[in-house]
Amino acid sequence: MRHRAPAIIRASEITPRETYFNRRELLGALGVGAAAVAVGGFGASAHAGAKLSFGKNVRYSTAEPANSYEDITTYNNFYEFGSAKDDPAANAGTLRTQPWSVTISGEAAVTGRFTLESVLQPHALEERIYRLRCVEAWSMVIPWVGIALADVLKRFQPNSRAKYVAFKTLLDRAQMPGQRSNVLDWPYVEGLRIDEAMHPLSLLAVGLYGEVLPNQNGAPLRLVVPWKYGFKGIKSIVEIRFTEHQPPTSWNIAYPEAYGFYANVNPAVDHPNWSQARERRIGANLFSDRVPTQPFNGYASEVANLYRGMDLRRHY
Repeated sequence: MRHRAPAIIRASEITPRETYFNRRELLGALGVGAAAVAVGGFGASAHAGAKLSFGKNVRYSTAEPANSYEDITTYNNFYEFGSAKDDPAANAGTLRTQPWSVTISGEAAVTGRFTLESVLQPHALEERIYRLRCVEAWSMVIPWVGIALADVLKRFQPNSRAKYVAFKTLLDRAQMPGQRSNVLDWPYVEGLRIDEAMHPLSLLAVGLYGEVLPNQNGAPLRLVVPWKYGFKGIKSIVEIRFTEHQPPTSWNIAYPEAYGFYANVNPAVDHPNWSQARERRIGANLFSDRVPTQPFNGYASEVANLYRGMDLRRHY
């Protein structure tokens, strides 16, 4: 069976953003029907705060109430815009998310540079409400909107040598002032084993709370791996690469004693600087509302089989 590669569109061929605010023009430019946009809901007109069309994925959503939009968009880790939790919301307005392209490279049949829209189409967007715990022992419940990472990766036909998937963030010190510091070795890079990337829980997110991602939350495209949240959440992705060998990851380079490649949530293994055994939900009382941390961030029944036979004190 022959497969057609997604169209590669040169930057010079991308219609300017302002022309996309008309829905009819959007349909024509993307070459898709109204039904596809109705379920996909993400196109070149997407900008922070714009509404998205999506279906709700109940199977992978928690029943816990979500944090407020304010919590989710003002308490962030995004070192490209500063290391304090309120820095990204204050500084991320400099990021230009349109036009945006993603390079697909490595061990795959289909490679090249693609517009964000061509990477996402023809998949339908869906909302998943994930319970997420960050490295510093705080947690949130966030209603993400996105596409299963596996659905996107399969389009590029990774070959039998593709054992890992590597990701890279935009490098642009003018747009991302945090990259002017030496807190990390830029650009930010992350990686997953391919079975982790292909797991149905892994998500490429383009929105939250039914709207296009704000810059401080990783616009326009970010990774969400709910059993590794806080460890594996690369933002503003510009490259996805299929590799035969384990790729480097930014926090493992910077602090290998604390952040292994796998970086699974294991409450029995302390971070060198604090305990992982308990966590606090953002928005709750700072001192009295800590709860026990769950292995794999509460997703053990879905993902523990990925690590069967591994030493989870080493590969936490």
